Amino acid sequence: MTTPRLVLASASPRRLDLLAQIDLKPDAVVAAEIDETPLSNDTPRLLALRLAVAKAAKVAAEQPGVYVLAADTVVAVGRRVLPKVETQAEGRTCLELLSGRAHKVLTAVAVRGPDGREASRLVESRLHFKRLTPAEITAYLASGEGVGKAGGYAIQGRAGAFVMSLQGSYPAVVGLPLYETLNLLTGLGYSRP
Repeated sequence: MTTPRLVLASASPRRLDLLAQIDLKPDAVVAAEIDETPLSNDTPRLLALRLAVAKAAKVAAEQPGVYVLAADTVVAVGRRVLPKVETQAEGRTCLELLSGRAHKVLTAVAVRGPDGREASRLVESRLHFKRLTPAEITAYLASGEGVGKAGGYAIQGRAGAFVMSLQGSYPAVVGLPLYETLNLLTGLGYSRP
């Protein structure tokens, strides 16, 4: 009996790279197009979990009989959710807010099995950024690295130099907590081909 296919419900190249680090290659990648607008009662934790579960459900409905792996990452200062940055102005606002402060990165993982069972986990990491100078913010924005990233930065790139401390999971901050991901897949019966 062969193991059903594994579908990654994300177009994130970072998530593919992280899975490759643990020798796990999805059979397909299907971006889950869902409305990611926070609801009025969403805390940052609830938002990350709700979006990951919704992405897994959407792709599972389109791809029956497979394992679906989905994730969502939220960057928050207190209860304030920072956006996935699309403009330099948004990026500047995020970096100025994060400068010299602690913040949380919440990454939720959801897995749906071919039998419809699902499991999810939320991983919370806490980071503290150094105080950023205006020149550092401008140079980072000019690199374009933070575009499309939650909170406007990529820890695996130049922004790694901003991090004074990290408590939690580095892979989760990049976009996918590997330990939890493997446990969820295994728990639902997935075995590597």
